[in-house]
Parts: sequence; C-alpha cells; structure tokens
Amino acid sequence: MFSIIVAAGWPIWPLLICSVAALALIIERFVSLKPAKVLPPKLLDEAMHASQGGVPGPDVVTRLEQNSALGSVLAAGFRAVNANPACSDDDVRQAMESAGRSVAHRLERYLPALGTIASAAPLLGLLGTVIGMIEIFGSQAPTAGGGVSGNPGQLAHGISIALYNTAFGLIVAIPALIFWRYFRTRVDEYLLKMELAGEQFARHLARVRR
Repeated sequence: MFSIIVAAGWPIWPLLICSVAALALIIERFVSLKPAKVLPPKLLDEAMHASQGGVPGPDVVTRLEQNSALGSVLAAGFRAVNANPACSDDDVRQAMESAGRSVAHRLERYLPALGTIASAAPLLGLLGTVIGMIEIFGSQAPTAGGGVSGNPGQLAHGISIALYNTAFGLIVAIPALIFWRYFRTRVDEYLLKMELAGEQFARHLARVRR
C-alpha cells in the first residue's frame, strides 16, 4: 500500500489528509448523535411529571439542560417562566425556539465539512491523475522523425499509476457521501421530534401556569 502511495506522487497526500479528516468526523458524529445525548426517550415525560406542581427550581433546570439536546430546549421553557412568571405563552415558545436553533447548529456541526470532503475528493483525485498524465507524456523524448520514443509497457504502467489518484479519490468520497447523507437524515429526524416535543411541552407549561 505504501509503495502505491509513493508511486502515485504528491497529489495523493491531500487525499490522505481528507481520508483521515473524514474518518475523524464520522467517528465524532457517531458519538455526538447518539439518541441518549440528543433525544432520550423518557425525558419529556419526566420533565412534564417534574413540573406537575409548578415550575422546578434552578438546580433541576440546570440538570435538565445538561442532560441532552432536548433537555436544553425544555430547560429554556422553564428558565423563561422562572425569569418572568408573568410572561406569555408566546414568550415561552420563543425562548424554546431560540434554544432549538442553537441545538440545531450543534447537531449540524461538521456536516458541511464532511460534505465538502465528499465533493472535493473526486476532484482532487482527478487533479492528481491529470498531473500524472502530464508528467508521463512530458517525459517522452521526441525522435528525429517527429515521433515519440518510449516503451509502451512503461507508458501503460505510468498511466495506471496516475489513475491511482482517481481511484483513491473515489474511495474517500463514496463513504464520506454515504455518511453525510446518513447523518443529515438523522439530524433532520431529531429536529422534527424535538420540535414536536417542544410544542407538547409548551402546551403543558401553559396548563400548569393557569
């Protein structure tokens, strides 16, 4: 493998960097987008149960906020009521929506970088192949009759080495694109569920405060 990398020339090094970066981003997103860290299944019910007798105190709200992404959205509703008990239901919803936008930004972190790698890797591979082809044909010595001297076998071998860059670019780009689409769909699903949970929680707070 190392001999192939060396033979492919310097253009393959940016692809190696992209492959390492893509792998790191994929691992990071898998860890950060676990359901327990984003949308615990029983958290909404627990928050509603804890506020049946009134809005809990700051300590409970802080623990809820640190629990997960959904906890941050629900805690924003509690904080709005604690800060101003006379605030309207629309104010509570606006506070939760603001927290939701912040959460959405965190969930989408690094996805643009992963998408950029998926788009740029094939182009980097093609660039490496073009540079390799230019070097191969540029090294062919012209003959006195206007032709080009060279061993056809060596020429074919040089072309195959130049194509390593394109192949490696596709090897990097295809998994990066697959995982980008997977994480993008997962984030959209999380955001939809959080929006529905936030609306249900806002209605619950409105009933509790009456």
